Amino acid sequence: MRLDVITLFPEFVTTVADYGITGRAAAKRLFELHTWNPRDQAQNRHNSVDDRAYGGGPGMVMQVAPLRRSLEAVRAQRNDSAPVIVLSPQGEKFDQAWARRLADGPGAILVSGRYEGIDDRFLQTEVDLELSVGDFVLSGGELPAMLVIDAIARLLPGALGDAQSAVQDSFTQGLFDHPQYTRPEYEAAGAVPDVLLSGDHAAIERWRLKQALGRTWLRRPELLEGLDLSTDQQQLLKEFIAELGG
Repeated sequence: MRLDVITLFPEFVTTVADYGITGRAAAKRLFELHTWNPRDQAQNRHNSVDDRAYGGGPGMVMQVAPLRRSLEAVRAQRNDSAPVIVLSPQGEKFDQAWARRLADGPGAILVSGRYEGIDDRFLQTEVDLELSVGDFVLSGGELPAMLVIDAIARLLPGALGDAQSAVQDSFTQGLFDHPQYTRPEYEAAGAVPDVLLSGDHAAIERWRLKQALGRTWLRRPELLEGLDLSTDQQQLLKEFIAELGG
């Protein structure tokens, strides 16, 4: 898989491929990360890529031409149908389903905006979609791009030491993850639940599913509204609520 990022701070973005799971995935060549600086495509003596907004107002706006030329350079190398995605707080919400969709494709061309944003003519003519990582504003699209890369990379076959890790992640089944415990068995903050020490794998899986359903219900109940829970799942959720005291 190939991932390209158009950014004014390429050295910042490439660090995502230096550490942890994404670093190991890059070392295994499960994906390639390429960065493109629009300043390299600027055609003025100051290498500027922004200008004042028409209509007035604070801040600067990224110009169309340097971004378009950067995109043309990317496409000349890729020669595929990878989507062009702008990271923007105005975009569609990026979630695990989007991560899976992109991980199953040829990759992506991510565009990181800066300043007050990108000239809308670029968005209208060159971009396939905008994605948002949350309802907040950052200084630029680099951190969101790195987040998207991380979410994609860990889903690539061979990226994780245990393939089941990706299957059991939060949101993979539309639910939060169940509680996790490790040694020691007893600690000042409490003991490990007995069921996890029982060796009864069926009981453990039932407990984990119940906890995942319950945590989702407690913290993000709206997520359950979009799920078609089975009869068993509905019963487990009822048990969790009852055990919680209603």
